[in-house]
Amino acid sequence: MKFTLEVDMADTGWEGNAVQELERILRYWGGNLRHYELKPGDGSALYDSGHREVGTWSVTAQR
Repeated sequence: MKFTLEVDMADTGWEGNAVQELERILRYWGGNLRHYELKPGDGSALYDSGHREVGTWSVTAQR
């Protein structure tokens, strides 16, 4: 299996708050991890503090 987490920081990188935004995204995602089996096909959108979709995480079968 392959786990992928991708975040688009856009051109501004959250205007100097990239570290705080990425910390928040990872904390939120990590806290919800127990709700998934982590099998191929699992995944979800990732949101920043403004509730804008900024990325995704997914589990796929090994290539």
